[in-house]
Amino acid sequence: MTIKTGDTLPDATLLAMGEDGPQQVALADKLKDRKVVLFGLPGAYTGTCSTAHVPSFMVTYDDFKAKGVDEIICVSVNDPFVMQAWGESTRATETGITMLADAESAFTTAIGMNFSAPPVGFVNRSKRYAMLVENGVVAILNEELSPGECEISAGETLLEALDFQEKALD
Repeated sequence: MTIKTGDTLPDATLLAMGEDGPQQVALADKLKDRKVVLFGLPGAYTGTCSTAHVPSFMVTYDDFKAKGVDEIICVSVNDPFVMQAWGESTRATETGITMLADAESAFTTAIGMNFSAPPVGFVNRSKRYAMLVENGVVAILNEELSPGECEISAGETLLEALDFQEKALD
């Protein structure tokens, strides 16, 4: 089942690099009583992920923070070592983006955002998406139709959707 707006995200344990190596991160702890942007992508160091998707959240970071977003989290089906190095090389970590690894694709699969493309080495990878999550509930979900595209799931598009949502509530 693919996650949709209004659904509560499932419990998941992701991985991040800590001072003493990989550490488990309970996604529920990151989401409880918070407004979080969560975006997923096919893989660290891949073309569109590195040149468009991550940068789109770097340039919109301050705008999201001004809208009350507590944290922006990038999730990819990679190991935490790769996610740390990628976050450093793109300067996403320096910007403030949290890089989390879904090493076994458990979270990605649980929300129905997994896909495989064996000819390019992608097995159980993440589709490209971006969501606004409020206290664990998906408030906005933007999913790309193709993993090579980054328009619907870009930071700018999610920010526009958040602006529209706020105006509708006024």
